[in-house]
Amino acid sequence: MGNPTSLYLQAASISLPVGSLVWVEDPDIAWIDGEILEVNGSDIKVLCNSGKTVVVKSSNVYAKDAEAPPSGVDDMTKLAYLHEPGVLHNLKARYDINEIYTYTGNILIAVNPFRRLPHLYDTHMMAQYKGAAFGELSPHPYAVADAAYRLMINDGVSQSILVSGESGAGKTESTKQLMRYLAYMGGRAAAEGSRSVEQQVLESNPVLEAFGNAKTVRNNNSSRFGKFVEIQFDQKGRISGAAVRTYLLERSRVCQLSDPERNYHCFYMLCAAPPEDIQRFKLDNPRTFHYLNQTNCYELNGVDDGKEYLATRKAMDVVGINSEEQDAIFQVVAAILHLGNIEFAKGKEIDSSVPKNEKSWFHLKTAAELFMCDVKALEDSLCKRVIVTRDETITKWLDPEAAVTSRDALAKIVYSRLFDCFEQFCINLTNEKLQQHFNQHVFKMEQEEYTKEEINWSYIEFIDNQDILDLVEKKPGGIIALLDEACMFPRSTHETFAQKLYQTFKNHKRFCKPKLARSDFTICHYAGDVTYQTELFLEKNKDYVIAEHQALLNASKCSFVSGLFPTSNEESSKQSKFSSIGSRFKAQPHYIRCVKPNNLLKPAIFENNNVLQQLRCGGVMEAIRISMAGYPTRKPFYEFLDRFGILSPEVLDGSTDEVAACKRLLEKVGLQGYQIGKTKVFLRAGQMAELDARRTEGNLLGMYMRA
Repeated sequence: MGNPTSLYLQAASISLPVGSLVWVEDPDIAWIDGEILEVNGSDIKVLCNSGKTVVVKSSNVYAKDAEAPPSGVDDMTKLAYLHEPGVLHNLKARYDINEIYTYTGNILIAVNPFRRLPHLYDTHMMAQYKGAAFGELSPHPYAVADAAYRLMINDGVSQSILVSGESGAGKTESTKQLMRYLAYMGGRAAAEGSRSVEQQVLESNPVLEAFGNAKTVRNNNSSRFGKFVEIQFDQKGRISGAAVRTYLLERSRVCQLSDPERNYHCFYMLCAAPPEDIQRFKLDNPRTFHYLNQTNCYELNGVDDGKEYLATRKAMDVVGINSEEQDAIFQVVAAILHLGNIEFAKGKEIDSSVPKNEKSWFHLKTAAELFMCDVKALEDSLCKRVIVTRDETITKWLDPEAAVTSRDALAKIVYSRLFDCFEQFCINLTNEKLQQHFNQHVFKMEQEEYTKEEINWSYIEFIDNQDILDLVEKKPGGIIALLDEACMFPRSTHETFAQKLYQTFKNHKRFCKPKLARSDFTICHYAGDVTYQTELFLEKNKDYVIAEHQALLNASKCSFVSGLFPTSNEESSKQSKFSSIGSRFKAQPHYIRCVKPNNLLKPAIFENNNVLQQLRCGGVMEAIRISMAGYPTRKPFYEFLDRFGILSPEVLDGSTDEVAACKRLLEKVGLQGYQIGKTKVFLRAGQMAELDARRTEGNLLGMYMRA
């Protein structure tokens, strides 16, 4: 057997004569098709469909399947030529006819249509996928959800569906559809006057989106947090409970914005609330609030923030947040807006600060009213620090700049108590964890299976990101360990921390120092390079609640506010919640990879280079390669004989040796390239379909003869 990698790299090592249809690289659209005009040694002259003629090396020419259906195939493993241009062309051909879902073996690729396609998600569609064999119907999130549901019911094993992709790729919408289908499958009538569990889970989406989503450059409704939805089922397959856990909120957005982005949706909704709420919370136009007016973007096309406010409150009703609690939540949101409008000037004492003017005093008093805390205590918590030494307690004034930092810290900690928050650095780390999980499942587990079954297998290399995880996490010596170490020394600065990183990782292939940078560093993540600024690393790592803020809000007369700031030490619970995210993925996994076809967020535009980058970074190209090069279908001997014995009944006569019977059967039907393992038959991609087709032909012939 040849190296399986050759199945993937079907380039011009194959002799391609003049007149052959081929793909060649193009700087603008990644790949362009054309026809070979001349072959001169390793130089090939190609007339592209765009009209231009290019001369390229034979190693960069890929054969094009002239007989491929114009609308593409629904599973990449059915492609005659499994290579990058073939995969890209197939996705584009399907996208052009609104076929946004495509399989890669058992992985679903979902390309965001940036338009509503209601016919794909109605109850009739759900009924079609109910109980249908995976791959029998068109690719769809319902098929993935149904497969997971069936495995859970039949095997009694917990299932997980990992939905991934970059911002704007459609993760949130895909998750909604998965939840709708599982609610459909596991639904049960709710008691009169109450909402069902599944209804509550589905209705939690608008609540989470109101407080955790914002407009970004790349997405008008970008989730700025991670979400883990757990749905529990009883033994009869009915939903018995659910939990929605949130993590990794981008809390810096509360205080810092840049064009053309917005803060979290809830702030704008509240500013568009009914007049009685506006009056009660002393609100005004978003343009009057510092936390909202740092950009020129206040509205979203097609979105009425006033209507969204009412819809969010309705959704809060459904998930069990009563009106009193809702009022308290929006009261806190309003308090944060007022907090942001408190400016500071120099006080009478050296390096001291006081609210700058009457306007600042108004917002200070209003924030205190809304937090239901003492005005003087709020002012002191923003303008002073109490330092307790062994011998005495010292009150230290903060200058105006430090008071602003204190104000923003309070705003962020209050808002982030709705979420467990880590910042961008940790979000990328989580992505690395998920990518490794994907790698291990799709690649390493494939290879382990072949080794265990003792079949011939040429190992395929894939992008393993353990080195990135070691760079970040390794103890001792990883970035996080060095950061913790730096935080223990009072004199550490972001410059000394950066120098330590430069020295430690100067030879690490995943780490580099950007030119002219004094304290930045770049990590080559699986999804591309990310540059980090160390300025706030030490401060963020020492991310505790300022004692004065803790005491202030713990003493609030509003039980909701004081409940956000209990006196117990919460660091341990933070840690355990984060680690539990990883442990949850130990269930049997299913994958949906979401792809954003363009950066304009508009329908009917498919940017080849953009899509290709996402396919590479998401491991999709690697998954296609190993799936096709390996043996995606494997059947225990008894199952194989039971299913296909009809193709050659004589091989079963009197034989108790299943291995020998399988070998004789495969020889009789003339299949090539299969492998016989210790307990299973391993088939190449497409061979199962071929055998099933022959079995169907045999059954039809038998029926005809009997008739």
